[in-house]
Amino acid sequence: MNAERHPPLHFRPALPAPPWPRQRPQVSFIVCTRDRVAVLEACIGSIRAACRAHPGFAAELVVVDNGSRDGTAKYLSRIAATSDIALTAISEPRPGLAAARNAGLARARGRVLVFVDDDCRLDRSYLADLQRHYASGEKWLIRGGRVEIGDALDLPFTIKRCDKRERLTPAVHPGGFVLGCNMTMHRDVAARIGPFDERFGAGGALRSAEDTDYLVRAMLAGMAVEYVPDMTIFHHHGRRGRKAIDRLHRDYHFGNGALCLKHFRRAPWLLRHFYWAARAAMRELTGGPRFDSDLRLSHWPIVFMNLAGAAKFTLLVLAGRPDRQAQPAQEATEAGAEAGAR
Repeated sequence: MNAERHPPLHFRPALPAPPWPRQRPQVSFIVCTRDRVAVLEACIGSIRAACRAHPGFAAELVVVDNGSRDGTAKYLSRIAATSDIALTAISEPRPGLAAARNAGLARARGRVLVFVDDDCRLDRSYLADLQRHYASGEKWLIRGGRVEIGDALDLPFTIKRCDKRERLTPAVHPGGFVLGCNMTMHRDVAARIGPFDERFGAGGALRSAEDTDYLVRAMLAGMAVEYVPDMTIFHHHGRRGRKAIDRLHRDYHFGNGALCLKHFRRAPWLLRHFYWAARAAMRELTGGPRFDSDLRLSHWPIVFMNLAGAAKFTLLVLAGRPDRQAQPAQEATEAGAEAGAR
């Protein structure tokens, strides 16, 4: 796809300028964490194992500590000195997953960026799958892979097990199409789309959907969003009770409601999904199927939380909390850095 079809937007993450020390990595793994050093250790171990299994694909690891108080900083300092792959530890005190992701974007040096959650573990063949997909030369897209349950005792939620390669269309709700715990893109894609909207995401005012917002913005910029049934990670989310799943279900749709309102002018098709959820909720009253019968999740929280999220988004806008944008002085620096990268 020709780059001229995707003119630069007016805000970009602060991607670092060359020259890079030693060999520039081909891939950057970005892991954001807060007070979960136990699961983080297993996550980092799986990334290092995947890199050892495919040493020809140079990689680095960027870990963003989002205000941990459980010894995460000390652990990262200790392993960085002995790691067999380049490891950069960043402290981002501003709360929220989107802020942490933006801090990781600003420090990542790789041509391909991979977002992995701290409670996930990579399959050993992950890098081989990743390299095969990006070898096609197509870079103007966001690509996500399979997300399997990591522990059989955890409930089957926040996973993606489809066996078919597919691309996102307006007929499919973007939430969960590509999961933020296994999301990849070329660095030029991140530069064109810009930073994550820090109102969204865990720890933010809108609780979730920072990854879904990114997918919608990619589509609006004319880029594809693709799911592939390999590039596998295992999600050890630790939720084994219905109460925890129900809370997450509500948080997801709170963010999705805000998403609908944010993009309703340029992506009115998002409202179609709200209508379908409301129709399904009404059918539940007459014996229709639930949203997830195995987990006993109803369509009604989707409807109510969508409305609540849209209301919260309205309040944020009225309070003067727009999407974070790069300062004009940064834009010139970042544009120069991107030109140098090419």
